[in-house]
Amino acid sequence: MKASVCRGIGSGFEVVDVDIDRPIGREVLIDVRACGLCHTDLTLSEADYGFTFPAVFGHEVSGVVRETGPLVTQVSVGDHVVGCLIAFCGRCVACLSGRTHECSEPGATLRAVEQDPRLSLAGTAITQGYGLGGFAEQALIHENQLAVINREIPFSHAAILGCATVTGAGAVINTARVRPGDTVAVFGTGGVGLNAINAARLSGALKIIAIDIIDAKLKRAVDFGATHVVNSLASDPVEAVRDITGGGVDFAFEAIGLPATQAQAIRAARDGGTALLIGLGKPGACITLDTSLSLLAEHKTIRGVAMGSTNLKRDIPLYADFCVDGRLLVGELVSEEISLEQIPSAYQRLKRGETLRAVVTQW
Repeated sequence: MKASVCRGIGSGFEVVDVDIDRPIGREVLIDVRACGLCHTDLTLSEADYGFTFPAVFGHEVSGVVRETGPLVTQVSVGDHVVGCLIAFCGRCVACLSGRTHECSEPGATLRAVEQDPRLSLAGTAITQGYGLGGFAEQALIHENQLAVINREIPFSHAAILGCATVTGAGAVINTARVRPGDTVAVFGTGGVGLNAINAARLSGALKIIAIDIIDAKLKRAVDFGATHVVNSLASDPVEAVRDITGGGVDFAFEAIGLPATQAQAIRAARDGGTALLIGLGKPGACITLDTSLSLLAEHKTIRGVAMGSTNLKRDIPLYADFCVDGRLLVGELVSEEISLEQIPSAYQRLKRGETLRAVVTQW
């Protein structure tokens, strides 16, 4: 089958023919119908996060089940499914408590070292990014990383649910539990940030402040529910947030992963408020906190959030239904539909802020 392979850190993406194994155990073979280009996959291909190369990335995956392993019980051939990079074993304390996003044994969903690899190229094993590997015609995925969804949602829209939506909307709904009347600031209005803004509107937030450096993205944020916008190149975003709210927001979400904007989000939270860091930073990135009496007196909470505290089996089907009935504007995030060969150029447009989400739909 055709797949876009990254042969090493910084080597880019190359379309080649690779071999994919048959499903065993609880694995599911899907025909990939769409895979979104999340900035995280680009970051993983350009920096050392401990992945073994060559690798097939692509974790915003949607498709149709073609074949199932003998132990699969949760999906059936013909189901429409969305993949998610949350891997959970289903048997640890966190999983049994319903916190599958905190699973202590996510590697239980992968094949053992002594088993044949799921993907290979000329006899060499290929790493499947986060157990998904959606930049390919087919993907072999453990059933715990798949959610069955409403058949009415287009595949190009559904793909985004597995990362951008669960990360952004999940941070608002599951982690922060934003309530009617709360105030919210979102730093970064890419796919994750816009989902957070949309979810804040669904949750009844009174003021939703979008912060970015590109006016066109800020204008789009209004369509997703932002009540105020701030261009942080034109004004100090922290002072702007304080002016709009009279002292800071209840919840400040940082969806970029830069130390500078993370620090701004912390400062933008009101006394007793919460800053939620949801953007992926580069390896070794750090922020410095002043732990003097003034910080202690502010009673702020600073919280790291992975994947929106999501339970993918529950949340992804729910978000898909919200998309179908128009409450989540996921389809509006799709800027272009591309082929595997166009992944490198699409990522360049994403880096320049010219596109929200390119989605591979052409094989």
